[in-house]
This record gives sequence, structure tokens and C-alpha cells, in this order.
Amino acid sequence: MKIIDLRSDTVTLPTPQMMDAIREAPLGDDVVKADPTVNALQEKTARLFGTESSLLVSSGTQGNLISVMAHCHHGDEIILETEAHLYYYEVGNIAAIAGVMPRLIKGDRGTFTGHQVQEAVRGDDLHFPPARLLEIENTHNRAGGTCWTPSQVADAARAAHDLGMKVHIDGARIFNASVALDVDVKEYSRHVDSIQFCLSKGLSCPVGSLVVGNYEFIESCRKKRKMVGGGLRQAGIIAAPGIVALDTMIGRLKEDHDNAKHLAQTLSQLDALSIDLASVQTNIVVVDVTATGISDDEFRAEARKRGLCVSSFGPGKVRLVTHYGISREDVDRAASIIEDMVTE
Repeated sequence: MKIIDLRSDTVTLPTPQMMDAIREAPLGDDVVKADPTVNALQEKTARLFGTESSLLVSSGTQGNLISVMAHCHHGDEIILETEAHLYYYEVGNIAAIAGVMPRLIKGDRGTFTGHQVQEAVRGDDLHFPPARLLEIENTHNRAGGTCWTPSQVADAARAAHDLGMKVHIDGARIFNASVALDVDVKEYSRHVDSIQFCLSKGLSCPVGSLVVGNYEFIESCRKKRKMVGGGLRQAGIIAAPGIVALDTMIGRLKEDHDNAKHLAQTLSQLDALSIDLASVQTNIVVVDVTATGISDDEFRAEARKRGLCVSSFGPGKVRLVTHYGISREDVDRAASIIEDMVTE
């Protein structure tokens, strides 16, 4: 039985071209900036985002952490959305390692306004930590893969900058937003101080993320990366598929988006399931299964028995993510499996 794995776009496997690139990559010691393949990827990335510099890191979590560490000091405050990945899924590292206090904004499908940023900043008061950093997540995972438009980013970033704060985008899936809205990623980077994005999700690389920003910021991140054990040696084997991804895998994200919309529309016809179709903007479908009478964990386990992998997404909800390697036929089969479950 073929297993259809919609747990995440992190389950993607590298393309044959990526595997060839890994085998052929010239290598060196990246800790001393001597890996030519890493250097080529970082230069390519900086050009793509219109920034001065970029840095290869082992994961999105590491990229976000060192960005926070580079922007903030211990005891500072970071403002971010209530269900941001940085707050929700990264093991409390901003507090435990960076020593930064989170202050939360309740968003609308993951987005918030400049006015909300202004309201969240409490000013220079003896009792409060200084607000040093604003964090934006684009696309927003827990909101269902929803996108920030460049104008929304500009509005929030302008408010933060006026208040003396820096702005970081957790852009793990920023190319999904770029493709969905048909905008250049430069339209995001020009408004903010740093962005982290993942190679290992929709772009299908086996490992790795990058951080972009100005030269001074990236050099600070390089030092923080070393501090948390992220100094890599012959990292060209990670960078090589990243170069292939930036050349070949961005445009095809539209296929994932189309498959996700098709899946969501099909499942929304089942009375026992509830889906916010307006939130299905990229490659993530969040399904409320409460009316089926079984828990999200039970739903996930039963789907797995039938050849479909989904992820639990909180009480009464499951998440399905389309990605490279998942065809329209696979999506239709997934919908059929779920329909059979719900009917029974």
C-alpha cells in the first residue's frame, strides 16, 4: 500500500538534480568561510533578497534563534503573534537561550497591524523590559499557511521602526507567500532588518535554512551560530542542493497551492468536517474534525491505518500539507480515504 504523507513539507526528498549537486560540490571549511559552495549559495541568496549578506544555518529554528540573539540583549522584549512558530514550537529558546521576554499580539489569520504594534509597546517604564524586536511569520503556520502582503509588512515594520525596534521575518515558507501573491521576495526584505527562510520545506532540500540581512547583522549571526554549535565544516553538501532549489523549485510551489485548494474544497463538502477556506492560501489545509466524534489523535491514527499520514494540530484539528512528490492523484486519494472514514 502506498503511503500518502501529508504531515508536512519537511518530509520532502531531494530531487535527482540535488543529489547530483551534492556529489559534485566543491568543499572547504565554512567556519573560516572557505567552502566555495556555501559562499556561492550565500551570495546567490543575498542577490535574490536584495540584501548585503546571508548566512547558511542548520535549521529554521537555529536561524530564528541567532537572529533574535543578534538583534536583542538579555532582558529585552520581542513582540510577536500569539501563535507564532517562534513562540509556539521552538522549545522556548528565545527565553532559555536568548534571554528575551515575549509579548504577544492577537492576530487575524496570523497578521496584525502597525496600530497593534504601537499598542503593544509599553514605552520607557521602570517596570517593563525594552521592546527591541518585532517578529512576523510569513507564511503563518498555525493560521493555515496564510500570507502577509508586502503592504501589511510595511505597515507593521514602519510602526516598529518608528518606535526604535528592529523587525525580523520568520519566513520559513516565504517563497510560498511570494508565489501565492506573485510578488518578489525583495518586496518583503526591503521593509525589514532580517529574514530567515527554510530550504528543507517546500523547496525540498534535505537540510538547511538561510538568514539574510545587512553585513554587520550577518557577521553577528555568524558568531551566534558558532556559540550555539552551528559552525559547519564542509557544508557545501548542504549548500549544493540549496542552489538547485533556488534555481528550480520556487516556481513549482504553485502546484502545491493548487493541490491544497483542491483538497480543501473537496473535503469542505463533507458535513462532518469544517475548513476555513479563506485560510487556504498556500500549501496547508487545517481541518476541524470535532463533529466526527473522534479526537484529532484518533483521526490521525485511523488515517494512518488506511495509508494517509496527517498531523494533529491541537484539540479537534488535523493539518494536511501538500508538497513536492504529492500529485493531484495523491490528493484525490487522500480525500477519498477521509471521506470513507467520515462516512463510516
